[in-house]
Amino acid sequence: MTRRYDFLYAVGALVSSPVLAVALLRSGEWRTDWKGRFGRVVPLAEAGCPTLLLHAVSVGEVNATRDLVDRLQAPGAPPVRIVISTTTDTGMERARSLYGERHPVVRFPLDFSWMMGRFLDAVRPHAVVLMELEVWPNLVQACQDRGIPLVVINGRLSGGSFGLYRWARRWVAPMFRGLAAVAAQTEEYAQRFRELGTPPERIRITDTMKWDTAKLEDEVDGALELGASMGIDPARPLVVAGSTGPGEEEALIRERPHGVQLMLVPRKPERFDEVARLAPGMVRRTKVPGRAGGGGGGDPAPGSGAGPDPDLFLLDTMGELTKAYALADVVIVGRSFVPMGGSDPIEPVALGKPVIMGPRHENFREVVEALEEGGGILITDRPMEAVRELLADEGKGSAMAEAGREVIRRRKGATERHVQLIHEILASRGRRPEWERSGNEG
Repeated sequence: MTRRYDFLYAVGALVSSPVLAVALLRSGEWRTDWKGRFGRVVPLAEAGCPTLLLHAVSVGEVNATRDLVDRLQAPGAPPVRIVISTTTDTGMERARSLYGERHPVVRFPLDFSWMMGRFLDAVRPHAVVLMELEVWPNLVQACQDRGIPLVVINGRLSGGSFGLYRWARRWVAPMFRGLAAVAAQTEEYAQRFRELGTPPERIRITDTMKWDTAKLEDEVDGALELGASMGIDPARPLVVAGSTGPGEEEALIRERPHGVQLMLVPRKPERFDEVARLAPGMVRRTKVPGRAGGGGGGDPAPGSGAGPDPDLFLLDTMGELTKAYALADVVIVGRSFVPMGGSDPIEPVALGKPVIMGPRHENFREVVEALEEGGGILITDRPMEAVRELLADEGKGSAMAEAGREVIRRRKGATERHVQLIHEILASRGRRPEWERSGNEG
């Protein structure tokens, strides 16, 4: 079976190689950690306690692990060594910033059988926990061969993914049957796991940990410094459009109300220059005094004569979106006005901001529905009209912000349920992993 998947992966890589090569060159991701992607990581020493491999694909999933990791190692909890793995370069950067001084951070490999086996033999986990999904056939087989329970937490199966898996059910059913446990966010997701082959007795419904990671706070360290350095006028309204996608920034610039400041925060770093070219006078975070390449504003187009636009800002750095949200009078959550599935609205809601989101929020449908039902978010396909409405009625915005925070308060608790499940898995795992049975220390 593993050879079959290896063959399919090889054929897929060969067919897609021209497109993949162009994409890697354009994004700069060809400079990635290829050794890690091929499963070559430094073998971990014996820890004297069970090792848990916690896998989070990218930045969003990594951020969602923070409370989980803290609670797994809280005073009085059973001892466990936690190893964090992630797939994307930005995910690795975020994981190292959060955990690099406390926990090993490793690159998750491609799902070729020999790469996955080499990786697991180096990390030697007693259990593997996957955030949301990220189940791969050779990963499942390699874990089964080594006696390692494989668990999905914060589990979700979007309609698109479920449709694809169901079409290929004959191929993927063994993969889903091989899961030791699934903690699904909703009953709908739980049913999808059942239909794909996961035994019902291994599935429980726990809600999403995103509610628990939300920090209900009114101030964020560094926010005021960010605003001052970019020249944002605190006396005038600021709209922050976070995690935006292609096509959204141009529309927001075109439709922004007169006198309203707008900060754009594209989701993908490789799009920063592209967005800057939409309005050559916008003030860029990386061009302000005190930062590398300093200057006063964006780079004007050749011959345009454009100077800095005091009402338009581009946050072209990573890790400062929370600061930007804290400065906002109104937040627009991106990738929801184009067919990209939306971005996570919980963080700006937790910061007490009135939040606007588009109708294309499939990836966060349950979260958005809960917030909308509680009156804590506004869904529209005309975001700047909604901005005008909220800025004209301060009471409405304040009421919406508080209603959103109340939804978050009511939904907290999923992280503790996931902690209990992980401790159960580590305590009751069946046969010991291969290296424990063989006594292999290296």
